[in-house]
Amino acid sequence: MKVTIHPSKLSGTIQAPASKSSMQRACAAGLLSKGTITIHNPGHSNDDKAAMDIIQKLGASIEVESSELRVQSQGISPISNEINCGESGLSIRMFTPLVALSDKEITINGSGSLMTRPMDFFDKILPKLSVRIKSNDGKLPMIVQGPLTPSNIEVDGSLSSQFLTGLLLAYAAADAKDVSIKVNDLKSKPYIDLTLDVMKQFGMNVPENKNYEEFYFNNSLRTSHLTTHEYTVEGDWSGGAFLLVAGAIAGPITVRGLDLTSTQADKAIVDALMSANAGIAMEAKGIKLHPAEMKGFVFDATDCPDLFPPLVALAAHCKGRTTIRGVHRLVHKESNRALTLQDEFDKMGVLIKLERDEMLIQGNGIVKGADVHSHHDHRIAMACAVAGLKANSEMVIEEAQAVNKSYPDFYDDLKKLGATVDNQFSVKGIEGIFD
Repeated sequence: MKVTIHPSKLSGTIQAPASKSSMQRACAAGLLSKGTITIHNPGHSNDDKAAMDIIQKLGASIEVESSELRVQSQGISPISNEINCGESGLSIRMFTPLVALSDKEITINGSGSLMTRPMDFFDKILPKLSVRIKSNDGKLPMIVQGPLTPSNIEVDGSLSSQFLTGLLLAYAAADAKDVSIKVNDLKSKPYIDLTLDVMKQFGMNVPENKNYEEFYFNNSLRTSHLTTHEYTVEGDWSGGAFLLVAGAIAGPITVRGLDLTSTQADKAIVDALMSANAGIAMEAKGIKLHPAEMKGFVFDATDCPDLFPPLVALAAHCKGRTTIRGVHRLVHKESNRALTLQDEFDKMGVLIKLERDEMLIQGNGIVKGADVHSHHDHRIAMACAVAGLKANSEMVIEEAQAVNKSYPDFYDDLKKLGATVDNQFSVKGIEGIFD
């Protein structure tokens, strides 16, 4: 699909999308909890759908209504010998240890960019937990057979915290006692906070967190074995970040549904907006954004690498140089986001330099309309769209449907705020345009 973003002025109020980080963890916890779980405000992105499909294949049954998802489960009891994680990095990293709780041989697969992402972490760790694993040279597909037996292990947390999330959930489900997971150089600590919070809310065996360097299971922190539970999926700071930046560039708008006390790492977008001198105000009804004279800023995105794309869109409309640290976290995303952002924003006349672990963006407050490509990366598509709201001419985004991975309503939400957005796609070879 091709989407054209015309220079637009935004106004109005919009609800932030549901957090796929929160939603997918809730699906996993619902699978592991014995009884009935009601998940309020469920997401419907492609990653959310992948998680729902996985838990059904691992034995849960679900009922979907517009505002809630009901999950019934008796724990891991696979009804299929294969699961497919789509393009969800969180799903593959979180659910693989849960699959390993079963003694059934199960193939774990995916699609798109997920097929090229490194998964050799599991080749190294799972055999230490009595799990048989066969991978495709450290990549998908993988064949896994448990049951997983918790033991004292040490893992590398520098690539992603998502591997650790899966292990924490699996250890809790396996009633780990007097064992610990030691972690070296853990990144994205706020996402582990989110995992531990979900575990606590679902009455799981929550490990003792020793400064994010060791997670010790002593089975004494369990709140209860639940038979019923309710969980509300948070608003998504990752998707909401694009709305906030859009408001700062082309508002005024108000974004609702984002919890300022959330453990989500991408809540840090608020700090970046303030550093850029953006027009932002926290109000009872939501976060209000309006255009202001913005300046280049310095921001460390090591623990929130998903913020790089909206931060680049923000920096493009700031005057002066912006420095964003943590570039090494961008290599194994849907695309190599550092290079992709550099290439696509270069088409808009925005100079981006990569120096060691820093991204330097030279903004002059002027963004050129251009023909750009998402590289099948949802966050690249959204960054280009937001940058285009105040470009000097239209922004045309190829493969714009990539947003379905995390925020399928993104373009519709821009339209609700007053943006002029044209969707162009082909049906059986016939081109059509729908506003």
